[in-house]
Amino acid sequence: MKTLIIVVHPNLHTSAVNKRWIEVLQQHPSKYDVHMLHDKYPSEMIDVAFEQQLVEAYDTIVFQFPFYWFNSPPLLKKWLDEVLTYGWAYGSKSGYKLAGKKIALAISAGIDEHEYSTTGKYKYSMETLTTPFELTFDYVRAQYKGIFVHYGVELNPSAEWVEESVAPYLQFLDGLQEGHHSS
Repeated sequence: MKTLIIVVHPNLHTSAVNKRWIEVLQQHPSKYDVHMLHDKYPSEMIDVAFEQQLVEAYDTIVFQFPFYWFNSPPLLKKWLDEVLTYGWAYGSKSGYKLAGKKIALAISAGIDEHEYSTTGKYKYSMETLTTPFELTFDYVRAQYKGIFVHYGVELNPSAEWVEESVAPYLQFLDGLQEGHHSS
């Protein structure tokens, strides 16, 4: 079964890591379908019925985005607010359309991993900072499978550094298909 990768990046043309990840994912069309939210909705007017039908067709869904202001880009929040509706994602006998689906996050972060710790600049781990996503996916009875993070985007944007992220990202995605939990 293919994995749906929902990419939420408002400035993809300036991206190093996310752009490279997309290129690699698109080289494996039998394994991954890449859905670019900003390309699909440049005016941010989300077609809720289309998005619901799309995610219903996949058992594994990954939200890929850059981490800034300690959160996701606003379009992902809007997507969650509008797509995860009562009666479809939760709250009724016919709801819970995401129940049992594997959902994970793939994040590019600006600074080094040690800065996301109790002794680091940002005081909290990435796992702690992404807890609202985990709670959201638990609430809709999906299987939250954790996060893949590539740190240091702002510090080392060299082609070699970007390329070093590709194999671990693909390994993370393969682990989702095999049922392993990674973070």
